[in-house]
Amino acid sequence: MTREVADSEFKYAGSELELFEKARNWKAYWRAQIAAFVRGDVLEVGAGIGANTRSLAGLEYERWTCLEPDAALARRIAIPPGNRHQTAVGTVDDLPAQKTFDAILYIDVLEHIQDDGSEMGRAAARLKSGGALIVLAPAHPFLFTPFDAAIGHFRRYTRASLRAAAPAALSVEKLVYLDSAGMLASAANRLMLRSAMPTERQILTWDRLLVPVSRGMDRMFAGRVGKSVLGIWRKP
Repeated sequence: MTREVADSEFKYAGSELELFEKARNWKAYWRAQIAAFVRGDVLEVGAGIGANTRSLAGLEYERWTCLEPDAALARRIAIPPGNRHQTAVGTVDDLPAQKTFDAILYIDVLEHIQDDGSEMGRAAARLKSGGALIVLAPAHPFLFTPFDAAIGHFRRYTRASLRAAAPAALSVEKLVYLDSAGMLASAANRLMLRSAMPTERQILTWDRLLVPVSRGMDRMFAGRVGKSVLGIWRKP
């Protein structure tokens, strides 16, 4: 079911969503990192075409809201079977004022929002006590490429800059870099992101060869190296 919570004229600038839907190893990796925090009533901000919704459908939550400001994308979301899911068109501000959540996810979304600090503040206000705010975002400004610009990224994050964007009232549960092998490859020769759009072959090479290596390397580096940054905060 898709419902309009706002008259949205927003149109997403990127065209990479179908391409990154093929990155199954990567999705499985970060899913394992956040699974323990995805419980109860969940809000996924910037759900896109629902690729992450489907990837996370096996987790133990009660209800899931796919919130997407682009109405055309929202209509393409094929929600998993059952009655746990719904799709809403709009932003966090457009949701009913009394609506709160046990977990709120921004998966490769926050970098698209110009005032990220205000957005995280609005999300924190929607969290129930003990709820989790989960952000996965591209890391390191020095890796910003034409691809980032082409799909509407305002920034890439460091752990420090992502921490600074989060409300001080939330406590940090996890703040780590992921995909160290991918970062080292990108830093060495921009293999994946030297053009305005990576090819399917590049995405599959990264996902099949580098992401499995990162699972081991990331443990060795203890979350200090990686091409993405994952932050999880808890509301007291």
